[in-house]
Amino acid sequence: MSTLRVTAERLTVHPHDNADALELAQVGLYRAVVAKGRYRTGDWALYIPEGSVLPDDLIDELGLTGKLAGSGKNRVKAVRLRGELSQGIVCSPAEVNGTDLAAAHAEGRDFAAELGVTKWVPPIPVHMEGEMIAAPGLVPWIDIEDIKRYPSLFEPGEPVVATEKIHGTACALTFAGGETFVSSKGFSGKRLAIRHSPSNLYWRAVEAHGVPAAAARVAEALGTGRVGVFGEVFGKGVQDLGYGAIGRGERPGYAVFDIAVEGADGAVRWLDPAELAGVLDEIGLPRVPELYSGPYDADVLLGLATGRETVSGANAHLREGLVVRTATARYSPVTGGRAIGKFVSPAYLTRKNGTEYE
Repeated sequence: MSTLRVTAERLTVHPHDNADALELAQVGLYRAVVAKGRYRTGDWALYIPEGSVLPDDLIDELGLTGKLAGSGKNRVKAVRLRGELSQGIVCSPAEVNGTDLAAAHAEGRDFAAELGVTKWVPPIPVHMEGEMIAAPGLVPWIDIEDIKRYPSLFEPGEPVVATEKIHGTACALTFAGGETFVSSKGFSGKRLAIRHSPSNLYWRAVEAHGVPAAAARVAEALGTGRVGVFGEVFGKGVQDLGYGAIGRGERPGYAVFDIAVEGADGAVRWLDPAELAGVLDEIGLPRVPELYSGPYDADVLLGLATGRETVSGANAHLREGLVVRTATARYSPVTGGRAIGKFVSPAYLTRKNGTEYE
């Protein structure tokens, strides 16, 4: 899930081909449905992204009572309105009347706290829970930003690699000082690990696929004392998309999407895609499917984000999307870290009865 920020954005307004009273306000590559005539191209407004939870007073002010997602009808989710995909909310609440939104944009001001907007945290099912222990040496996973929100994340034509984004739950395993620590994406950021338990989904997955031993081999081969292995645990019973695997069985589906290693200076580096593929082939761990390698082209990758999944080999259901990385690691001023982002399939965003457990 991406970082939550409510920001001031300059809009580009497009017609809505299927509704006389609606238009589309564009932010980055996102488009949000707005009332016709409410905004014109060049206007400034606030953008509230998907995955936001709104307070009741703001919901009332925006005329969205009963129209949002979740049991509390307070969560922003992608929807189709008269055939057009609408992602996020474009608005001008009274709270920001008189605010110079152009200046707020230039300074990177985040309006989330003052509006009472919070990030939606998916519930944790019983089979993913566990007793948490402190693990200060654990390598955390990071939030991956949506390229549609930050279209300047990659340079046109720069070499990139795109892998299939699997709809499961991210597992962060760290081998450090001869010990193995296992955590979820959310808890890894808090440097908390899950105490070993055969009933815990993450431990079952990494042990069934031999990940602890493989991480130790990577540490030895690369001459490092700390290795982070990041994989997606998936299958029926994990999320609504199963990929033909049984998530609650003895051997859940598992595929590695990243490895990080600590250097002699103590800094963590992420393996480039080619190095990652070679390491995984050497140690025998499954990896997420690679769907594209070549020059960065947003239109090509947006198209590739849709379609059927390739994980099961049977095209069992729709594809969640893509994760895009530079072929050679570089810093991104957009993310404040590595250059990595995602494209999410519109069909995935608007599917019925979807689950989003972390």
